[in-house]
Amino acid sequence: MKSPHLKRSFRPLVGLATVAAVLAGCAEDAPQDTFKPKGPNARTIDDLQRPLFYVAGVVGLIVFAAVGYSLLRFKDRGQEMPEQTHGKTWLEVLLTVIPALILVGVGIPTVAAVFDLDDQSNECVINVTGQQWWWEYDYSGTCGGVEITAPIVTSGELVIPAGTPVLLRITSRDVIHSYWIPALNGKRDAVPGRLHTLRLEADEPGIYTGQCTEFCGLSHARMRQAAVALSVADFQTWVDNQLEPYADNAPAVGTLAAEGEATFISQCSRCHQVNELLTADGTPVLAEPDLYVVSGSAPNLTNLMTRTAIAGWTFDLLTERCREQLWNAPPDEFGSLYLQGVWMNTAAGAAKPVCFDEATLRDWLRDPGALKPMYADPLNLDSTGGRTRGMPNLHLTEAQIDQLIAFLLERN
Repeated sequence: MKSPHLKRSFRPLVGLATVAAVLAGCAEDAPQDTFKPKGPNARTIDDLQRPLFYVAGVVGLIVFAAVGYSLLRFKDRGQEMPEQTHGKTWLEVLLTVIPALILVGVGIPTVAAVFDLDDQSNECVINVTGQQWWWEYDYSGTCGGVEITAPIVTSGELVIPAGTPVLLRITSRDVIHSYWIPALNGKRDAVPGRLHTLRLEADEPGIYTGQCTEFCGLSHARMRQAAVALSVADFQTWVDNQLEPYADNAPAVGTLAAEGEATFISQCSRCHQVNELLTADGTPVLAEPDLYVVSGSAPNLTNLMTRTAIAGWTFDLLTERCREQLWNAPPDEFGSLYLQGVWMNTAAGAAKPVCFDEATLRDWLRDPGALKPMYADPLNLDSTGGRTRGMPNLHLTEAQIDQLIAFLLERN
């Protein structure tokens, strides 16, 4: 039997381990650090939270000191019970007034910050829809002075012009999600049947990561997102790229990419849309994910290779070296690197991009559920009317995977 003294000897180690874990969460390079605001809305929150933490820290120290003093000073040493007294009116009033003043001091700036964050003035409106387990972005109208002449639907990465107040109109197609990019603003729930707004603005070009913060099912922890801020000129280029006609990059007949186009139509187009894609007889290929997926939607894969990650922004399309280069790029160089996508650092006319993490995409196409669990029992779909949650395993052959990758790279 283990000695209780041995158990007590481990308590300091447990305490040190806990402190180390807390400090590890405050690492310098933490991508979701709430104490490193990168936009005016996040700074409003930071300007409020820092003094509150300081005040709470002082109050906490006073309380701990008082408790520690009481435990030592009045420890039971077998002495006689002291005389019991009640009714120190001045002390009761003091201990009522001080917390009330603290609450008033906290409440006034908090209310002011809430009204400031609720300001919905903007130069761009983007519809955001959460579903298991990814985010969809729908652009139209004018954004930061850039005219979007046709709808743009993308996923994972919210691309916005830097220095521009952007209003997100957030909802959900299935369960409750919560949208949060700490460097740019606080959280906002995505609720089916309701529309919540959130204003974002980035100071300068760069990538700002986020996370769904409302438990939403099996792969909740793998439902991530990012806001990519570009200069207005680079944002215009991004819009032009997204609206480029399909025919401009259509795969040539007889190539592996053309075979991939046919494979995409037969295997993937039931759920995934590629804008302006046509069958051999010229019929538009239109996805019908509402027939196959519980949420009724699947990511639009038009220009997929212009993004840096897939599957709810969980798995990188860029190699680790290129990813670090992009993330650490100075603001004035970031946009040109981002716009190259997986072709970053690749010489013009090269047959294959050097920054493309092909192995990860192959693993995803082979068996999505092995990388990102989506439904507990894929063989029992009676409760969902035969529809799946997330992407099912299509049991693609290696040849089909080769074809699809060639097609997706062609559509960059």
